[in-house]
Amino acid sequence: MYLKKISLFNYKNFSEANFEFDGKIICFVGKNGIGKTNVLDAIYHLSYGKSYFNPLAVQNIKHGEEFFVIDAEFIKNKRSEQLVCSLKKGQKKVLKRNGKAYDKFSDHIGFIPLVIISPADRDLIIEGSETRRKFIDSIISQLDSHYLQQLIQYQKVMSQRNALLKYFALNHVFDNDTLSIYNEQLNDFGKYIFEKRKEFIAEFIPIFNEHHHAITGSQESVQLVYESHLFENDLLTLLQENINKDRTLQYTSMGIHKDDLSFKIDNHPIKKFGSQGQQKSFLIALKLAQFEFLKKQSGVKPILLFDDIFDKLDETRVAKIVEMVNSDTFGQLFISDTHPERTEAIVKSTLQSYKIFNL
Repeated sequence: MYLKKISLFNYKNFSEANFEFDGKIICFVGKNGIGKTNVLDAIYHLSYGKSYFNPLAVQNIKHGEEFFVIDAEFIKNKRSEQLVCSLKKGQKKVLKRNGKAYDKFSDHIGFIPLVIISPADRDLIIEGSETRRKFIDSIISQLDSHYLQQLIQYQKVMSQRNALLKYFALNHVFDNDTLSIYNEQLNDFGKYIFEKRKEFIAEFIPIFNEHHHAITGSQESVQLVYESHLFENDLLTLLQENINKDRTLQYTSMGIHKDDLSFKIDNHPIKKFGSQGQQKSFLIALKLAQFEFLKKQSGVKPILLFDDIFDKLDETRVAKIVEMVNSDTFGQLFISDTHPERTEAIVKSTLQSYKIFNL
């Protein structure tokens, strides 16, 4: 699978831009702020139906314009697939495959397997648990559409339960029978999601450890730990036991929406005890494990986006990544960098076909 060409109209800083890709490795080089990352984000947008860097869709429209369009041709299973993502101010975003619009964006997730490695990944360490849950969910959802639907239903029921708790507080009433209906639904959806997350983590950790070992040479001991209320008890029991707390808080305090993935170095939180270099090694290993997991499960090499990561990587780490390119681990690879000479030296050493765009 590979991306053959892409056109951008009023997307971020581009009024109009067209790119054709004929190599295995594609590089975008130029000064900061020129739009290198924006091209990578447009590719990501077509895979996930949203920007990696800006969740507010309307803010991806070029300043002063009314709409954006991303139009691209992928080759998958030797077939041409046209994907178009467009947004007009005041309207819903539209995603089309071969001229037909998706009713639900969730139906598209997983069609174009893709992994991005970016300085923005540091949010996985410094932000709250929601960011790490999204990381887990995005990987599982690319492979399991039923999981994604269960997750959507869980969030919908939880919102309804929270609205009911607010209604009880506002009107000084309580109806346990109605609340029980939501509890049972949350338990059903939550149990499925919890089991799938457990299965995923069990398979993912060895892959992560292998990549971290390759990057650091086994100099550090790191841990990924899945944390969930459901290790303590089933969700139905937890919801019943915490009803008074939930009535006071006016929201659902227990459930898989509170799950977390703990990042540790020598059994201590990497956020507090890891150096910048250790955190970067951890994150790159995490994303390369994501790539490996998706490839193994789907049988397709995901598109890989490297956004500005060579800027802060030492030569040893760069050599390890180049080695993976040479061993044919990766499929199509997109790189953004500020130094044309450095980029060309790196990609030449892979002995693979490449193309460099100077923006």
